[in-house]
Amino acid sequence: MVRWSADALVGVLVVLTGVGLMTAGVVWKGRAVRPFAASRARSVARREYARDLQRAADLVIAAARRAAGEGEPAIVTVEAVVRMTEERYGYGGVERRHAAAALRRRYEHGRCAADCVTDAYG
Repeated sequence: MVRWSADALVGVLVVLTGVGLMTAGVVWKGRAVRPFAASRARSVARREYARDLQRAADLVIAAARRAAGEGEPAIVTVEAVVRMTEERYGYGGVERRHAAAALRRRYEHGRCAADCVTDAYG
């Protein structure tokens, strides 16, 4: 009859746990990185794109207000929003209509009509 010491039992449990973790890693490799559903990944990408466009519009409006002289209106263009979104957030091709829509939303939200001029409505 074999007598197991406490150290041997702990050693066997550690080895079995390690083998179990390695087996789980082989079976489930890469699942944590890949999205479970492609539709969910597209949905998240759309939300991030819209959020980044609105952030870029806010940044452009703030920069235009800082650059405007005393009593002059701040000039905010859709092209500036497109450029800011591409440069700051790394998007390849930002559509002008998306940038114009984001700029209109931020323009109305920030009450820019009093001190800003934009081409987003054209």
